[in-house]
Amino acid sequence: MIHFLAIGALLGLSAGLSPGPLLTLVVAETMQHGIRAGAKVAVAPVITDVPIILLTFWILKQFTHLHLFLSAVALMGGGVVFKMGFDCLRQPALDVKKTELQSNSLTKGIVTNTLNPQPYLFWLTVGAAIFADAAAEGNTAVASFLGSFYLLLVGSKMTLAFIIGRSRHFLSGGLYLFTLRCLGCCLIFFALTLFYNGLLRLLNGAA
Repeated sequence: MIHFLAIGALLGLSAGLSPGPLLTLVVAETMQHGIRAGAKVAVAPVITDVPIILLTFWILKQFTHLHLFLSAVALMGGGVVFKMGFDCLRQPALDVKKTELQSNSLTKGIVTNTLNPQPYLFWLTVGAAIFADAAAEGNTAVASFLGSFYLLLVGSKMTLAFIIGRSRHFLSGGLYLFTLRCLGCCLIFFALTLFYNGLLRLLNGAA
């Protein structure tokens, strides 16, 4: 269970802090309407990801017995995580500017995350690979992964909204970039473990 708690925390924190459409909206809403508006946007993934997670569960139920399928999912997941890590390593400082936006922060967050392809790609590759391993250990492992993932994903974005509400220059500072670099290294290491697990499944299935 600790293993899946750690994986969920790492992936949730990196997804929460990495630049993307939702983080951009968190920043813009915070600067225009305050910390509470940014926090509302941060909650959006909890709502929008439910159908994607259910789809992932359904797919795994259909193909769990196929070693080749699980191997391919793990290898694709490793590629996705490796790219996430590489993006964290090369991410430049962000220039935060105030923008004029309307209210309805939560609605805008839901729409933005629904139209963002990243959650679909994540859950159908990385998420599916981890689900397969967690499901083999039981429901507690699955709950541990999901709980830590969303706690860190939403919590980190809410924390950023609070910090940006106090200082808009945080995202262009050294601490933010240092955190991203550390997360990038951890993600690349985790990607290598996914590659290893995928190849191991492939070899065991061929044996």
